[in-house]
Amino acid sequence: MIPTLLKYNGRLHDYATEVVEQSGGTFSFKGPWFANMDMMVTSDPANVNYILAKNFPNFSKSPEFKEIFDVLGDGIFAAEYESWESQRKAIKALMMQPRFQELVATTSWNKVETGLIPIMELVSETGMEVDLQELFQRFAFDCSCILVLGHDPISLCMELPHLPHEKAFADIEEAMLSRHIIPQVIWKLQRWLQVGKERKLKEGIENIDRFLSQCISMKQQNDTVAMDPAGREDFDVLSSYMRAVEGNGDDASNIPQEFWRDYLLNLIFAGKDTISTTLTWFFWLLATHPAEQEKIRQEISTKFSNDEFSCRKMEIHQRGGAKETDLFACRSL
Repeated sequence: MIPTLLKYNGRLHDYATEVVEQSGGTFSFKGPWFANMDMMVTSDPANVNYILAKNFPNFSKSPEFKEIFDVLGDGIFAAEYESWESQRKAIKALMMQPRFQELVATTSWNKVETGLIPIMELVSETGMEVDLQELFQRFAFDCSCILVLGHDPISLCMELPHLPHEKAFADIEEAMLSRHIIPQVIWKLQRWLQVGKERKLKEGIENIDRFLSQCISMKQQNDTVAMDPAGREDFDVLSSYMRAVEGNGDDASNIPQEFWRDYLLNLIFAGKDTISTTLTWFFWLLATHPAEQEKIRQEISTKFSNDEFSCRKMEIHQRGGAKETDLFACRSL
């Protein structure tokens, strides 16, 4: 596979799509003999549903998987059986709540208004260059932290500050990817010597653990119930889970810190990467397809008046019917 990957290096995603189509939706990938890259690839929704929903217990994580992703602890990405099922049900129940969906929309619009637009206006006025992918990563990180922790780290602002816990997520992801590619004996030696990406991984874990510990402690020690602008109790994941525990007659402070850390860390990883990657691909596609870009611009102008398009006033249901935008979003995904 290596010669083929090198040959199609400039269009790997298109090539992967072609292989999936030719193979009927599922194929085996044989990586280099020295790497942990042998895998089964599928795009068949029935297969995905069978593996991740109907028969998840039959597809247990291997010891190698647990070693590579040890940083995730017993969060939903690494959990097995009853632990995975209970976390999945709790997360799904929360995300189906209208209050949480409202929080997602409000958080996103507020962060666009207060963080993204001011930076883009400055870029437009001054002609300066900016890494759009980095902006989307900061946007997604802030939104994920607000939704999961009820805390805004404000990484997306004019100063673009260096936040150790924000950078730590990228360092951890790079280290886990490296563990997939290089021989196990090498990355374990790097871990023992504390050099290279393994050193950054250790430092990143320490920064994230410190950040999460502070957020959890603030919630546990705060006797005053936080309220949203409408005068209702906050509905972020951490607050909701703690209220559910208290509602069952238990004390949330008795839950081990490791559980909170694993549970919340996995959710931040899930939200941060999916949002930023999708936005990056969406705007890359817009930039490389000017005709479709103009169609979307016209659709937005037609569907929303200047007043209605204010981020503060547009509701979720108003997005419905924007066919060109929806099609482009699906293509990005």
